[in-house]
Amino acid sequence: MKRGNDSIKKAVALTYEEQDGAPRVIGKGQGELADKLLQVGKEEGITIYEDRKLVEDLYKLDIDEEITPELYEAVSKIITFVYLLDKEKRDAYEE
Repeated sequence: MKRGNDSIKKAVALTYEEQDGAPRVIGKGQGELADKLLQVGKEEGITIYEDRKLVEDLYKLDIDEEITPELYEAVSKIITFVYLLDKEKRDAYEE
């Protein structure tokens, strides 16, 4: 989620499967559509990560387009963050 220079909230949804070459955009929106994407994500238990600059870069991509090599490092950090957060949740649940 983010608010850009124009104060319009934007959101981008990514997915990554091992068989894919890179993570890809599966949804994006601004304004009310961004709110809806965030709402659905929260309802589905999807981790929401906020990064103003990154969302601007990702928003330029088309739906179903893989991220560009320039974004690999930033997105890999998010994937690692989400993985570790999900692992903590799983470990806490198993205790």
